[in-house]
Amino acid sequence: MRRFAKVLTWSLLAACAASALYLAWLPDVSQLKGKNPSTTAYIELRRRQALAKGKKLAVQWTWVAWDAISENLKHAVLTAEDDSFYRHHGVAWDAVRVALERDIAERRLAYGGSTITQQTARNLYLSPSKNPLRKLKEALIARKLEKVLGKRRIFEIYLNIAEWGKGIFGAEAASRAYFGKSASDLSVDEAVALAVVLPSPRRHDPAKRGRYVDRNSRRIMARMRASGLLTEEEEVGMEEVLVSTAAVAGSMGAVEGVDLSSATLPDLSLSTAAAAPRQ
Repeated sequence: MRRFAKVLTWSLLAACAASALYLAWLPDVSQLKGKNPSTTAYIELRRRQALAKGKKLAVQWTWVAWDAISENLKHAVLTAEDDSFYRHHGVAWDAVRVALERDIAERRLAYGGSTITQQTARNLYLSPSKNPLRKLKEALIARKLEKVLGKRRIFEIYLNIAEWGKGIFGAEAASRAYFGKSASDLSVDEAVALAVVLPSPRRHDPAKRGRYVDRNSRRIMARMRASGLLTEEEEVGMEEVLVSTAAVAGSMGAVEGVDLSSATLPDLSLSTAAAAPRQ
């Protein structure tokens, strides 16, 4: 019994030491001030996953500058993913609390409450794992990103590395893959459709719409309208697009015997972000 207790003690100490080392190592993010990343942890993960299946991942990824990304997409992504982006310092603790309460209630690690900064840290350096240690490291890297890079650069990086489908990374590749146009030319409805699939980009297609995309597009539209990021005319126009798309999907499903319907603004430049706290 004493031997078992000794082994257990040493095992716990070793686990604590390994955890401490894991959390202690943080990447040098200063190089991201003026240099774009050549790859990301998520891209390499998807490559390994493809290789494990005997396939080669065809990566679609084109980096574009901040000014080459539609303001419509910036507004939509902020509203859908992190509407407190300009107010927090990397971690939105209220969102974390709500996510934790939902995890406890449902007895599973499903809701992360991650900010755009945390998602940037995760995409660049970590993995989709729900492991609490990984989440803690994500928060530590996020705080470092905020201190070193600032909001605009973090958001620019996020929009360029976010996963938007199988092998599709970044706003430019996503815009061309789904809508056949540059990220600078996205309409409001296209931008919102791209934004709402970010939580499950490999599962939902923003171009094919479906119930998930339509339902969440309406939700994001309402929030954008309430925030002054969407005019009444734009909201009406988007509603017409959603209705016509649903009608087309329904007619195609009827023809082929498939229910396709069950498938799935202010400038944000630094000069106009005066309402946000200085970082």
